[in-house]
Amino acid sequence: MYYLNDIHSAEDIKKLNVGQLNILSEEIRDFLIDSVSKTGGHLSSNLGTIDLTLALHKVFTTPHDEIVWDVGHQCYTHKIVTGRKDDFAKLRMLDGISGFPAPSESVHDAFVSGHGNTSIPVAVGLAAAKAINGDDGKVIAVIGDGAFTGGMVYEGLNNVRSLSNLIVILNDNEMSISKNVGAVARYFTKLRTNPQYFAAKRNVQSVLDAIPVIGKPIRIGMQNVKTAFRHLIYNSTMFEDMGFQYIGPVDGHDIEKLVKLFSAYKNDQSAPVFIHAVTKKGKGFAPAEENPGEFHGVSSFDPNHLTEPDVAPDSSFSVAFGEHIAKLAETDDKLCAITAAMKYGTGLQFFYKKFPKRFFDVGMAEQLAVTFAGGLAKEGMKPIVAIYSTFLQRSFDQIIHDVNLMKLDVLFAVDRAGFVPGDGETHQGIYDAAFLSEVTGLKISSPCNYAELYYWTDEFLKAKGPHAIRYQRGAEAPMLSRLGCTKNEYDIIKSDDNSKCAFVTFGAETEPVLCAQKLLKNEEINADVVKMTVINPLPNGIADALLKYDTIIFAEEGIKSGGIGEHLAKALLIAGYRGKYIHLGADSNTLTHATIQELRAIFKLDENSLAQVMKEEQH
Repeated sequence: MYYLNDIHSAEDIKKLNVGQLNILSEEIRDFLIDSVSKTGGHLSSNLGTIDLTLALHKVFTTPHDEIVWDVGHQCYTHKIVTGRKDDFAKLRMLDGISGFPAPSESVHDAFVSGHGNTSIPVAVGLAAAKAINGDDGKVIAVIGDGAFTGGMVYEGLNNVRSLSNLIVILNDNEMSISKNVGAVARYFTKLRTNPQYFAAKRNVQSVLDAIPVIGKPIRIGMQNVKTAFRHLIYNSTMFEDMGFQYIGPVDGHDIEKLVKLFSAYKNDQSAPVFIHAVTKKGKGFAPAEENPGEFHGVSSFDPNHLTEPDVAPDSSFSVAFGEHIAKLAETDDKLCAITAAMKYGTGLQFFYKKFPKRFFDVGMAEQLAVTFAGGLAKEGMKPIVAIYSTFLQRSFDQIIHDVNLMKLDVLFAVDRAGFVPGDGETHQGIYDAAFLSEVTGLKISSPCNYAELYYWTDEFLKAKGPHAIRYQRGAEAPMLSRLGCTKNEYDIIKSDDNSKCAFVTFGAETEPVLCAQKLLKNEEINADVVKMTVINPLPNGIADALLKYDTIIFAEEGIKSGGIGEHLAKALLIAGYRGKYIHLGADSNTLTHATIQELRAIFKLDENSLAQVMKEEQH
């Protein structure tokens, strides 16, 4: 690490020449492979943006110039060169650095960005503010081609006006998390593989600029026929039609050319600039180059002993759900599966392989996924929309307006519900139970094991109207697996026939609650556990069943305000309950990056805290 050890701030980058930056690029690549293999994190996307990031910091100066990353998991090199290399040992860990841009962490991080399609709208806002305030800094949005499947990108592009301080860099690696899909992907492929128009345009401009006196006026005059010229040679580029000066495609790994290009526009920019940079996801690490999806987000791994990417994936709720609906589709030709750029993450690859005509990946467009499902359902299909909890919140209006108003038969499979380790505040699944329970008539199940997952999926697909089934990240816990499926909407797991206190919970939180029950039993305190499997509407009779307990603790891995615990509190008040009711959940919507056990401890949802709270209430 000849150069990397001397990089303590972005100013150190500016002292290096291009040859030294190329060496530094390889050092950072080795550092990231070694570091992420120990901590886990996003690997392939970061290996693909090292050269681009170094060129940006060579030319521009943050925070005066602001870099906005779209889906900020590609910002690791940016963090390294802005003084955070030594913090990577605790990447995505409690009290460590975030895996995404975090302004609270560094002034060099312009904006929080954990979800896709946001960088261009944000950058347009930042650039407009700079223009109003007379700030001569540049705003650079770095956005992957996969993000162009989301509508907000085009809303941002449509409002660039004449912002001459805005630079958009398309990081075109031909991949999102799953393989890019649709017309936009084909459009970028066309640009990459047939750049004759841009070569001709550059050649004409170079010749005209070299002609003294009349060259520049002729070039300016030619702007009036540029549209016809484009259509004659190449049709058009939508970016130029939107007001950008388009440059590209360029090699996103050629630091020398990138530095020259960025330098040219740092001080001489008369319009918004769109730079199309082609990169290789996973560059420099052969397994990630060959299977970038496999190395998008990884747990710790041994880079010298890698598993084959085609082996069966580890057991998880996502895999269990995906395999189950693929099997159901064998006998039900109305079943369809929809995802938003998360085919593998949601386990839908099994459905896709068996029934490709009934599988739809709409890209990073959760709103479209839901409304599209509404259209399918209106024509008699049975669409299943599998989306991570943190991303489903982007489509709340569509759930209400385009599905629930007409009571269409759509099943929402809410993956990664509850606490999610590592990715921190931008990826927690703590809102879905609260906001979905506000949708009148939407029945929600939160299974704690695979048996319940299978049963309630089957039940919901047979029923009329919209339904949601939410489940945790990772595999079922052995303790919860042994509970099986009673087919009841709630069950009471007794400690003693005369118990005067009870825990109420659902989903993955059932495990620490059962552990707390055992801890209390060892101290001769009997606490029953009421485990809900249907959480909305509240199961019939549950409030009446709880009236006999003097103390009730409701524990949920979700936001407290508007959560299921508040719905139960209301039901208990109506039923006349006069005992102690304690609601434990996430009382903050800013959750740090940590393990699930650490997150539970923060909110007193781990077994020790739960047992202690119950003990204190008995005195």
